[in-house]
Amino acid sequence: MKNIVLIGMPGSGKTTLGKSLAERLGRQFIDADPEIEKDAGKTIPELFAKGEDNFRRHETLTVKRLALLEDKVLAMGGGVVLRDENIAALKKNGVIIYLDRDADDIIGDVDCGSRPLLAEGRQKIHDLYRQRKELYENAADIVVKNKGALKDVLDILAEVAK
Repeated sequence: MKNIVLIGMPGSGKTTLGKSLAERLGRQFIDADPEIEKDAGKTIPELFAKGEDNFRRHETLTVKRLALLEDKVLAMGGGVVLRDENIAALKKNGVIIYLDRDADDIIGDVDCGSRPLLAEGRQKIHDLYRQRKELYENAADIVVKNKGALKDVLDILAEVAK
């Protein structure tokens, strides 16, 4: 079976909803960020300390490995759409679902200080959303709006993932 691949902004709910979706569907959940750290032998902040290109290179290596798996729920990092090769690899064996969550909702409950690209603050979230929204939409096979109760969004995800 194809993987279910969740993409979207940092704080869009990929990990939270991905874990619940995997449990509901009886699939394994894999979050790309810890996998990148394992593969690289460094933390994400350490990878970013050597530049975003360094991080993206490691991210692509991990994405290509994860894309070869089957029947998983995969949560990708927010910037996975910045490289076409990532999306091409994920589409070979996956259905890509864009979790679209408004920037203001993300700002309301994301600790910007714990995420390297958001360390610049709230305006950075709005900037990233504007820069990436079209990339997410173009990469996605399905768009699910993450608005309202998590249970309701999970119900929608489970329905479209069938």
